[in-house]
Amino acid sequence: MSRRRHQPKPGDLIKVKRSVYQHWALYLGDGYVVHLTSADEGIRCLSGSSDTTLSKKAKVKKQLLKEVVGTDAWEVNNKYDRSRTPLPVEEIIKRAESCIGMEVTYNVFCENCEHFVTMLRYGKSVSDQAKIGVGSMLALGTGILVCAGIAVGCAAFGSPRGKSREKE
Repeated sequence: MSRRRHQPKPGDLIKVKRSVYQHWALYLGDGYVVHLTSADEGIRCLSGSSDTTLSKKAKVKKQLLKEVVGTDAWEVNNKYDRSRTPLPVEEIIKRAESCIGMEVTYNVFCENCEHFVTMLRYGKSVSDQAKIGVGSMLALGTGILVCAGIAVGCAAFGSPRGKSREKE
């Protein structure tokens, strides 16, 4: 059975605890979330461990929270509110809804589901999960590319569909 810290409010970040990683979604209200899922409809969601490629395509999808979490534990987790100011809720929801159905680039290190939802909530992407992954890779001596931008493909962010946006 799913567990949660408290009832989500529109604009809240939802952290879903998967076996090896965390999946992130943004709560829209009325039981719905927006999140990144695999562009391949046969795959439930994206993860860095699901295949050996670092970049792939993702689809922005609106789904019921209970469908996204299944039997996994989840919680409202607006942890970045300590260091960032959320945009007004109406703007967060408008940005999120404008992305539904779009296909975007997914990269576990710089364009993942946490980057996506934090871009919606704060106007700037961040992912502790990716930082930890990059740190682990560097500690193992594995070379990786440092990403220069995030491709979210949303008109709300001012970037062309499927193209990377330079970080400001």
